[in-house]
Amino acid sequence: MAKKPARYSPELRAEAVKAVIEGKRSYADVARDFGLVAETVRNWVIAEKKKSPGTSGDARDAIDRARTAELERRIRELEQENLFLKKAAAYFAKEQR
Repeated sequence: MAKKPARYSPELRAEAVKAVIEGKRSYADVARDFGLVAETVRNWVIAEKKKSPGTSGDARDAIDRARTAELERRIRELEQENLFLKKAAAYFAKEQR
């Protein structure tokens, strides 16, 4: 007779997946800590990564690089505006004397 698969709470699944993804721990380590089978933890992690593909390490790095480039562009733009305002202030200060 076939054995029914065990049902685990969503909280347990979330904690195990988080321990693997954020904790950079192996499936076996997490499974041992939670009293699970390593293959079960591995399946949960794979399913979670499929649900949210933008959270993989490479995707986060690409998002961070794009955000950094945008922020650097904005900084350059603001520095140019500040330089212009300084020159304008100096011009008007001379004119009033």
